[in-house]
Amino acid sequence: MTNEFPPGNYRFIPAVFQYSGGAAANPGYEVERVRFDRMPPLAEGFAQIARYIQAAGRPLTAFCACELRSPAAFTDDGFLKFNRHYVKTLAQWGLFDGSTNPVARSNVCPEIDPPAEPSFHAFSFTRPSQHAMPSFVIAGSGEAREGGAAYSERTVRYRDLSPDGLKEKVSFVAGAMEHRMGQFGFGWKDATTVQAYTVHDFHPVMADELVRRGAARSSLTWHFARPPVIDLEYEMDCRRVLRETVI
Repeated sequence: MTNEFPPGNYRFIPAVFQYSGGAAANPGYEVERVRFDRMPPLAEGFAQIARYIQAAGRPLTAFCACELRSPAAFTDDGFLKFNRHYVKTLAQWGLFDGSTNPVARSNVCPEIDPPAEPSFHAFSFTRPSQHAMPSFVIAGSGEAREGGAAYSERTVRYRDLSPDGLKEKVSFVAGAMEHRMGQFGFGWKDATTVQAYTVHDFHPVMADELVRRGAARSSLTWHFARPPVIDLEYEMDCRRVLRETVI
């Protein structure tokens, strides 16, 4: 099931308060992705994003996805506190109503040369489009089942870094991407970019769990980074975006 977000001209997959499962532009609109050449800290990044979106003649409610980078993985409690801080700006922009959040997100932790504080790597927003080709952004997902329990209780093969454990983690996350894309009526064949985040060697399972499924059809980018919560080991996101730029 997807929900419409008319103020942003996109629909989204309801998920948790800190992010949605994905966002897809409505007909007559497309998603534009903007990557920062140098990552700004959270507050500065929000300010730059606001200026960029408004300069494009769009309302702040057009903000539909972002990619964050954090210094290190959070504890469960630390992640909750960060998320409560993060959504304050979304509420000010008319995106978060206190429970539902339409904005997709990934938040990972570079293992080498991480930022000193949570920062923006990229963001996406909707804008009017002349062509009819669809565009979407699927939020990042690690190997944790959705729900209210602690991450230790819902993580697939918790703390298991054996070959079989890593294979199951990769398979679970790839399946989550397929499920989310499927809610918009899309699949791997529609994605223009797929990203994987881990510090572990997943090459032994790449052929069967990713390539044969179609996840590498348009290439797969590996970021040497950890998911945002301690003891999560593998994350992915994907998108279909035809307009991308660097600022």
